[in-house]
Amino acid sequence: MKREIITIDEELCNGCGLCVPNCHEGALQIIDGKARLVSELMCDGLGACLGYCPEGAITIEEREAEPFDEALVMQNQVSKSKAAAETHHHHAHAHNGDESAAGCGCAGSMTQTFTPVPAAVQMPGRHIASALTHWPVQMHLINPRAGHFQGSDLLLAADCTAFSLGSFHPAFLRDKTLAIACPKLDSNREVYVEKLRILIDESQINMLTVMIMEVPCCSGLLQMAELALSQCIRQIPVKLIIVSVDGQIKQEKWYKVA
Repeated sequence: MKREIITIDEELCNGCGLCVPNCHEGALQIIDGKARLVSELMCDGLGACLGYCPEGAITIEEREAEPFDEALVMQNQVSKSKAAAETHHHHAHAHNGDESAAGCGCAGSMTQTFTPVPAAVQMPGRHIASALTHWPVQMHLINPRAGHFQGSDLLLAADCTAFSLGSFHPAFLRDKTLAIACPKLDSNREVYVEKLRILIDESQINMLTVMIMEVPCCSGLLQMAELALSQCIRQIPVKLIIVSVDGQIKQEKWYKVA
C-alpha cells in the first residue's frame, strides 16, 4: 500500500540517537553509527521524531510501504515494559531484601466533583489556584454521562498542553470541564470517539474546545473530535487552540460553528 512514512538521509545523519527515544513505536535504532528504520510495520508516519533530529535528516515521504501494525507496536511496548519491570524488581530485591509492597486501588478513577477556588482569591506565594472542577480527567477514565459534564463547556486537551502553558488553568480551563488524551500514545481510541459522541448528544455539552500541540501527531485529537461529530445528532461549536512547543498560543480560532 502507498502511505506516508519516514525516510532517513544517511549522509545527513550523525548518529546522535536523539530520534530513537522519541519514536514511541520503537521503529528506530542506531545501527553502525546511523539511525535506521528497523520496521515499516512500526512506523505510523506521523513524524513525532522529526523535531528531535538536529541535522534535519528525517523527513516524511509518501511511498509504497507495509501498513502500520499497532498491535505489533503494543506487543513491543509490553515486552519492553516487562523487561524494565524485571530489571527494577531485581534491583529492588538487591537493595531491600525480601520486602514487598502491598497493592492498592487507584482512587483517581473515582468520579468526583468539587468547587474550584474563585479566581478573585489570591493565593500566597507562587501557588496558582486550580480551576479543575472534577475528577477523573483522562479520557479512558471519565464517565461521559457524569453530572458535571451536563450542559458544560468541554476542554479536550492533549496531555502536553498543560505542561507547556503556564496560563492553562486561569486562561483556558476556568469555567470548563476537562478531558485529556494523547492521540499518539493512547490505545483503543475508538472508545474516545464514542465518549465524545455521548458528551455531545447525551450530556449535551454546549461547546467543545480542542487544545493540541503544534507537533503533527497531536492533530489526531482533532480528528477524533471530527469523527465523533460526524456520528452525532447535535452539532455544537468547536474552537481549536494550537500550542507551540515553547508554550505560546500559535493559533486560536473557531474551527466549526454550529
